[in-house]
Amino acid sequence: MTCDIACEHPSTVEGMIHVTATESDTIRAIEAEAISARFARGWHCLGLAGRFKDGTPHTIDAFGQRLVVFTGEDGAVNVLDAHCRHMGGDLSQGTVKGNTIACPFHDWRWGGDGRCKAIPYARRVPLRARTSAWPTMEQDGLLFVWNDPEGRKPPADVTIPVIEGATRDDWTDWLWTETTVHANCREVVDNVVDMAHFFYIHYSFPTYFKNIFEGHTATQIMKGKSRPDRARPAGEGGARMLGNSSVASYHGPSFMIDELTYHYDGFDMDSVLINCHYPIDENSFSLHSGIIVRRSDRLPGDAAEETARRLSGFILAGFEQDIEIWRNKTRIDNPLLCEEDGPVYQLRRWYEQFYVDVADVAPEMTGRFEYEIDTTRPVESWQRECAENIARREAEGATT
Repeated sequence: MTCDIACEHPSTVEGMIHVTATESDTIRAIEAEAISARFARGWHCLGLAGRFKDGTPHTIDAFGQRLVVFTGEDGAVNVLDAHCRHMGGDLSQGTVKGNTIACPFHDWRWGGDGRCKAIPYARRVPLRARTSAWPTMEQDGLLFVWNDPEGRKPPADVTIPVIEGATRDDWTDWLWTETTVHANCREVVDNVVDMAHFFYIHYSFPTYFKNIFEGHTATQIMKGKSRPDRARPAGEGGARMLGNSSVASYHGPSFMIDELTYHYDGFDMDSVLINCHYPIDENSFSLHSGIIVRRSDRLPGDAAEETARRLSGFILAGFEQDIEIWRNKTRIDNPLLCEEDGPVYQLRRWYEQFYVDVADVAPEMTGRFEYEIDTTRPVESWQRECAENIARREAEGATT
């Protein structure tokens, strides 16, 4: 990756790089094309499957329209377009009757396959009484829905990996959170390559950072240590956190599995973090996080549950930090990058495959790409900043 910045006559003062402008320099203008109304092809997680199995219809606003999710007496979870093809009633405000969802307007009853099964006051059901039924998948206690603007069914080779521990007794149950973000989905996906924001926004301290893109998977490998100037969640018995190791992969456009290990004095704690979303419309998305923690001799029974709860709160606070940035930033298609920034353009090229027709997916969108950031300069800078923060706090404490 090349450094996308004009660097002429640089000088270094107290560790900071200063760039002297020349007469030939021009002001960098921010470019941003209009956001497409097309939504990404792929599996999107709607959340914990159990919440949709209470015998009532559920409203989901996604992909620029309204959906209804319901579970019939047969136990199958179904997703349909919410607006009845009869007179436009909202099926998500209706009633589950047997294996159908009954419209609150005229009681037309729709099955999970999208066909109208009965009209109580009519002799027969019209032959064209059919609505859109969305392919669904239930896995690891989660419900997924497939979106494809071309109307294709999900290919057999486009899958979400089974998550270790999600259904095992030696791991905790999912601790799940959901929030609405008023921004385009690309903002959250950009974080896959953005090492520096972890220090400045989330108060982490990355020491190793690498990306691998291949097929429909984008992976971030990160190792870090605890910032000495920031408090981190304590382990069982108040154990001090030393750092963490993370392998986080987006499988498709919206579902990230993060195998996250926290390193404490004397033991490691294994967890799996889910970071996923589905678009509500072009300018908003539903952001979800889930976490499970592996039980161990150091984290038995309730101790593991409490640790999961504490980590979930910490992760949610991190999302709020991201959301505050997204709420105030502008969309930018031509970000100006320095050498220590990640492969933003390569990530966006990978991400583009989900927004074009299958026939238009180019090899450069899916071919294997690897990039490791040289962390020498960032680590030096961040160590100095942490030391300065500690020294300033000690000085302020001495004067109070």
